[in-house]
Amino acid sequence: MAAMSTRTASLPSGGTAPTLARKILRDDVYDALLEMLMTQRLAPGQSLSIDGLARELGVSQTPIREALVQLEHTGLVIRAALKGYTVTAPLTAAQMAELIDAREVIELAAVERAVGRSGLSERLESAHAEHQAVIARYGLDRQPSADAVQGQLLEYFRADWAFHETIIRGCGNRFIDQMASILGANVHRMRQSMDRGLTDSADALREHAEILAAFQVGNRARAVGAMARHLQGVSQRAQAEAPPGH
Repeated sequence: MAAMSTRTASLPSGGTAPTLARKILRDDVYDALLEMLMTQRLAPGQSLSIDGLARELGVSQTPIREALVQLEHTGLVIRAALKGYTVTAPLTAAQMAELIDAREVIELAAVERAVGRSGLSERLESAHAEHQAVIARYGLDRQPSADAVQGQLLEYFRADWAFHETIIRGCGNRFIDQMASILGANVHRMRQSMDRGLTDSADALREHAEILAAFQVGNRARAVGAMARHLQGVSQRAQAEAPPGH
């Protein structure tokens, strides 16, 4: 059984506790299913039984359904009428190129709006430091990436995406944030790297540092350019990892 994260929250009075508890449970189930997809315990092409997943995770069917709806938005699972949910195949090189193209549209707009916003540079420094710490903790910049266990890769990609999320969520536009979350860009890179090994931690860290430096001096054009170069590098590396196809 996939381990769920332990979360605590101070629940206010006034009858809101059931809603908060349900959200926490749904998030835990989502994390558990995501881990099962990343590690291919739920393999491409596999049909998903809501009842079976509920029994395996020890929850009711409701949070399973809610989590699958979230996962459908990322493209990791697909729902067909009368057939239920099925695990999709990893993105092809062409599909990955389209995904990065969509990221460029959204993330460059986010950078344009985020530079100079109060406190964002400091939050970005923290996200960059955590990304760097994960790489150092597991030696991902030294040892062959194929030796990294799946849990380490999951933690790495979450730290990598957290850097981008800091900008997206800090840009002051909730709809840009929503569009970015629908892309599920980080989970697709995770999925491909699970089989092929992590190849770009040093490149990503260096490119993030260039973006951070531009934010620290408040140079909007420099920040947009640094993010554009980073996403172009991500695109090249991700397409190299992707299976062939159209």
